Amino acid sequence: MLSAREVLSHTTEPADTITLDADGRYRRRVRMTTDGGIEFLLDLPTARLLRGGEGLKLSDGRQIRIVAPPEPLYSVKASSQRGLAALCWQLGNRHLPTQILKDRLLIRRDPVIREMLLGLGAVVEEVMEPFNPEVGAYAAGSHDHGHHQHD
Repeated sequence: MLSAREVLSHTTEPADTITLDADGRYRRRVRMTTDGGIEFLLDLPTARLLRGGEGLKLSDGRQIRIVAPPEPLYSVKASSQRGLAALCWQLGNRHLPTQILKDRLLIRRDPVIREMLLGLGAVVEEVMEPFNPEVGAYAAGSHDHGHHQHD
């Protein structure tokens, strides 16, 4: 069976694509099938979030481009940089996967969290966008709970 042990920052002339949501892109070792039907074993040294636009190099030299499809998310904004930092703290304190952008945050839709954020003065908008949440402090190390996220 083909294997992929290397993640590329980008692909040149990919042989195929693999479309995976954020949960499906946080992997270390798993059997995968590309959008066009190429089967391979992803076999990375540590679990990591595969980001949209990156690539996987197969053992036969072909490259597979990773596609992050739009997901149902909340776009969260604050009236100031300090306000945005405070919202980051609130979300981090709850171990919620969060993508931190220059002027807003992206999180998965959750009505309870939405109400909390509104109560803190945030502006919350429903969006459909690719989701690339920050990885935890232990992501590069050997700490592994054996599952893919803390919701």
